[in-house]
Amino acid sequence: MKTIARYASLVKFSHTLFAMPFALICYFYALVTTEAAFEWLLLVKILLAMVFARNTAMGFNRYADRKIDALNPRTSSREIPSGKISVRNAVVFIIVNAVLFLAVALWINRLAFYLAPIALFVLVGYSLTKRFTAWCHVVLGVALGIAPVGAYIAVTGTIAVFPVLVAALVITWVSGFDIIYALQDVDFDKNNALHSVPAKFGINKAIGISIILHLLSVYMVVIIGKYAGAGTYYIIGATLFVVMLIIQHILALPKTLDKIGPSFGVVNGVASVCFALFTILGFYL
Repeated sequence: MKTIARYASLVKFSHTLFAMPFALICYFYALVTTEAAFEWLLLVKILLAMVFARNTAMGFNRYADRKIDALNPRTSSREIPSGKISVRNAVVFIIVNAVLFLAVALWINRLAFYLAPIALFVLVGYSLTKRFTAWCHVVLGVALGIAPVGAYIAVTGTIAVFPVLVAALVITWVSGFDIIYALQDVDFDKNNALHSVPAKFGINKAIGISIILHLLSVYMVVIIGKYAGAGTYYIIGATLFVVMLIIQHILALPKTLDKIGPSFGVVNGVASVCFALFTILGFYL
């Protein structure tokens, strides 16, 4: 159990809540709009694909950043730099999860399998972007935005407008909160030639850029609701989502940056779960 806990901590398994609820939105939307029958096995395949893909991405992130993490007091206790997981075992973990992701994609349908290597490229490539672009946060958003599109493809074998709109919401939302998260390391990033929006533009401008991205998220929430003909339940979920965004920015004021770490996972996890729960209820009620 300790070994499992170590690897779960390595990939921050609890943060799966960020993208998975949006994938479930598109899964159930696909069922409703195509009148497809609910299949537990297909849902399990989708969840497995998400877990294996995220394990690959986060495992590679920790592997690629192991030397950087060792230098940063905030991250020096992570599993690889602290020696809790060896570099060799981390590499094995990454390869096994990548292979399992491709296998599950093939198990789902042909289009999912064809697009799986592209998804892996984006997921793994994100970890390297902080070495050359301040807009690495947007790449992370794209990486998580793949999930809702993939869930829709799993059901229909096609791509449609709705999952793309949901992906756009995820991209702006994730990019915005990742900029906030990066505020914790602004000095470290500057001193170690690492790129981020806070390191390039400073704390105040970075917060402003994050707010702009989250205003775009609110805009996408409205567009998605109009496109899907959403009703009361969607409005409730959307309102809760926006409230969580506001709370996040209250906690990310320049004088309260010490609250970012503890609040980061909770606020964003609650935002995604609430939005997904009420949106899915709206599809059926």
